[in-house]
Amino acid sequence: MSQGLKIVLSGPSGSGKGTIVKELIKDKQFQLSISATTRAPRQGEEEGVHYFFKTREAFETMIAQNELLEHAQFCGNYYGTPKAFIEDSVKNGKDVILEIEVEGAMQIKEIYPEAVFIFVVPPSLTELENRLVGRNTETREVIDQRLGRAKEELALYKQYDYVVVNDRLVEAIEEIQCIVRAEKLRSSFYGQNIENENR
Repeated sequence: MSQGLKIVLSGPSGSGKGTIVKELIKDKQFQLSISATTRAPRQGEEEGVHYFFKTREAFETMIAQNELLEHAQFCGNYYGTPKAFIEDSVKNGKDVILEIEVEGAMQIKEIYPEAVFIFVVPPSLTELENRLVGRNTETREVIDQRLGRAKEELALYKQYDYVVVNDRLVEAIEEIQCIVRAEKLRSSFYGQNIENENR
C-alpha cells in the first residue's frame, strides 16, 4: 500500500478553507487531522471524531514528551496536533489534511518539510470583507481585526507550495485534487514508497 500525503491547508478567516475541507473529506481517501484539546466537549462532539479531549495534565505530558507537531493556548485551553495520529493515517495510505493557521503551519514545515503546503485565498480583500460581513456572526470591530490579520497572513503566501484562489468552490476543490494527484507522481514520492516497502 502506498503511503498517503500530509497536506497542510491554511488561509485567512473567510477564505472558505473549512468548506473546502468538508467537501474533500467526503472522499474516503482524505482524512482530516484531529486535534487534541483541553477544553470540554461541546454538545454533539465525540472523542476521536471532533477532538481528542485531554486533561491539562495529560496535554502537558504530551508537550513534554514531544508528542505534538504544534500546540498553542487559546482562551485558556490548549490545542495541538498529535504526531501519532498523522503518521499512522499516512502509513495506512490516507491523505491527511491539516487545516491550520499560518503560525502552526510554519512549525509543521520544520518537522515535515516534505508535506504539501496549500494556501487558500479569497479572490480579493473586498470579497473577503463581504464574506465576513455576510456571516452576520461578528461585530464590525472583530471583522476589522480579521481583515488586518488576513493582510498579515496573505503576505506569507510564498512560504507555501501552492496558492488556490477560492472564487468558485467547485473549481477550488478540483484544483486541490489536481495538486494531490500531481504530488503523487513526483519521483520523490515514488521513491519514498519503494523505500518503505523495502524496510
